[in-house]
Amino acid sequence: IVISTGVVTTLAGTAGQYGTTDATGTSARFNWPFGITTDGTNLYVAEIAGRKIRKVVISSGVVTTFAGSPSGSTGGGSTDATGTSARFSNPEAITSDGTNLYVADTQNHRIRKIVISSGVVTTLAGSSSGNTDATGTSAQFAQPHGITTDGTSLYVTDRLNDKVRKIE
Repeated sequence: IVISTGVVTTLAGTAGQYGTTDATGTSARFNWPFGITTDGTNLYVAEIAGRKIRKVVISSGVVTTFAGSPSGSTGGGSTDATGTSARFSNPEAITSDGTNLYVADTQNHRIRKIVISSGVVTTLAGSSSGNTDATGTSAQFAQPHGITTDGTSLYVTDRLNDKVRKIE
């Protein structure tokens, strides 16, 4: 891959027009898009204030809600479910291994897994704010913020614990 021209264009969304509208190109609206990853065909955007994971088709700019949905006036939640029945609270970072998406669900202190083919959201690790190395929901994070993968493990920046954590 060679990125050489430096030309910047808008694929989706419009400056100053926040919201959570599913649409194409500049008709789509985002509410604090933060993290972004790709599976090669689509972009997946962690949208903090919208409490959603949005999918953007790279070839067309079509934006849809892939997972999550605001819950009530206080928003957020931590429901494991499929698609828009799932709930997040400030999903800030996202990465992909090509089959799954992994989300740093910051205010829930959890790492969430989304199966790309089905949209099923589950909690991979974390349960409440803390600083415990353990397996699955016995582990604790304090506002996981960044996430990436090397294809074998996940690496998470655990903001309030001042750590980089590894999930195998």
